[in-house]
Amino acid sequence: MKVARFYSPGDIRVEDAPEPSPGPGDVKIRVRNCSTCGTDVKISKFGHHHIRPPRVMGHEIAGEVAEVGEGVTGWRPGDRVQVIAAIPDGTCEECRRGRMTVCPNQESMGYHYDGGFAEYTIVPAKVLAVDGLNRLPEGIGFDEASVAEPLACVLNGQELARIGEGDDVVVMGAGPIGCLHVRLARARGAARVFLADINPDRLAMSADRVKPDAAIHGTDLVDQVMKLTDGRGADAIITAAASGAAQEQALQMAARQGRISFFGGLPKDNPVIACDSNLVHYRELTIVGANGSSPAHNARALDLIASGAVPVADLITHRLPLADVLEGIDIVARGTAIKVTIEP
Repeated sequence: MKVARFYSPGDIRVEDAPEPSPGPGDVKIRVRNCSTCGTDVKISKFGHHHIRPPRVMGHEIAGEVAEVGEGVTGWRPGDRVQVIAAIPDGTCEECRRGRMTVCPNQESMGYHYDGGFAEYTIVPAKVLAVDGLNRLPEGIGFDEASVAEPLACVLNGQELARIGEGDDVVVMGAGPIGCLHVRLARARGAARVFLADINPDRLAMSADRVKPDAAIHGTDLVDQVMKLTDGRGADAIITAAASGAAQEQALQMAARQGRISFFGGLPKDNPVIACDSNLVHYRELTIVGANGSSPAHNARALDLIASGAVPVADLITHRLPLADVLEGIDIVARGTAIKVTIEP
């Protein structure tokens, strides 16, 4: 079969590999869609400390069961499935407390285990042990299902930030994650959702699809948000961008008792921002992080897509064969797509 393997930064090879066989407790799936994201770009440029090359990349995986390993029950060939990316151990203190997103022993598809940029991949028994193999609801395509994993991360972030009825929400960053945040915030009852980005072309492309109440461009984001909210500020701000400046601006544009989600992580060599502690103190602000998703978030994301509450099909702007995966990663890096999916 064909796979896309990471060997080192700048060295990803589409090559032949033996078709894998499932071990006890594993499930082998025929990959139908594996979508790309900014993390794939970072891995291609810098590698990752959890990846021991060579490793098949890709972690937004949907396909159909091809074969089940010894001892597996409840699954059979032909079942349509989606796979979690982040694999909690399910047994540590955090997992027992229901905090699977911050499991200290978490592993990941495409990092610790071969991922979905392949014709076939093995879903390890550890995934099944935490209910991380999800059956696709009726009416949802493999392409849409591959977007369930990033939507699950967005769902986790909005739950932590308590996005809800009547909120004015600012989403900073108009990439695919930002688009999903806009649509989920609407589904959760937000009154108005504003989308901001410093890249005017990306902002226009994304705003054309997700139709925010306002598309905000420029360096004076705080002033624009204050004008849109009659000087009150936003109830919730989501920084869906790896930008310290965006996080600092988020604090300044928050309304009293506003919530700020630091959804996008910062570069490891520059993770420190200036925080006006008095803003947090006197406005009673809440700042929350967001780290991936749990298996339950993935299942709920699939339901949100299937019900039409959060449409995703129109966010997929590019569909490429596995042979063109490097082109797909480059398209993501250039910011000229919303969502790029690979169809092995």
